[in-house]
Amino acid sequence: MTDLSNFPITKKWPAQHPERLQLYSLPTPNGVKVSIMLEETGLPYEVHLVSFETQDQMSPEFLSLNPNNKIPAILDPDGPDGKPLPLFESGAILVYLASKTGKFMPKDTAGRYEALQWVMFQMGGIGPMFGQLGFFNKFAGKDYEDKRPRDRYVAESKRLLGVLDKHLAGRKWILGNDYSIADIATFPWIRNLVGFYEAGDLVGFKDFKNVARVLEAFVARPAVARGLNIPKRG
Repeated sequence: MTDLSNFPITKKWPAQHPERLQLYSLPTPNGVKVSIMLEETGLPYEVHLVSFETQDQMSPEFLSLNPNNKIPAILDPDGPDGKPLPLFESGAILVYLASKTGKFMPKDTAGRYEALQWVMFQMGGIGPMFGQLGFFNKFAGKDYEDKRPRDRYVAESKRLLGVLDKHLAGRKWILGNDYSIADIATFPWIRNLVGFYEAGDLVGFKDFKNVARVLEAFVARPAVARGLNIPKRG
């Protein structure tokens, strides 16, 4: 049996199935990227809820795996050369899982870099900008009398949606006909923007018809529907 006892995180979240990939997460836009990818690939995994309410992400055990105290993180007992691999950052995990399984990443070098550029587009643009907009629209930021910070993120979020909408014209998915990690990285954030963050009207989401079309196709995938609710909140 695989021994993961050298990893402190397993003291707080014991592995019932140490031969399986261990996922430490919460169903946020970044968290569900990895659960969706795991559901899509069919890799066996065991999930552990990292509760923000009890500050699990700040515990020494979690920080031993991700010093940046963010979810998701994984511990793969069957990593490169058969050795366990701890990994954090959702984009890096998507790339790793695509490489491990040979799925949802183009096989040719040019296609691979095309996928990576759109993953970086999400990581560097869509995620941070949508997250800030969500703060100013739904959470503490809504009490600020000065709306310039909110409007700054509204404008940039609209710009990013415009870039993506134009790119998706005549395309089934971000890379064309093939579903990929670029879609898995991007569309949980778009769903969150118009759903949980309640910012659809603010950004004029109805004007981005290609984005809306692909979002609908994305959430209709059975693996996506499952992954969006993993792990279940306590």
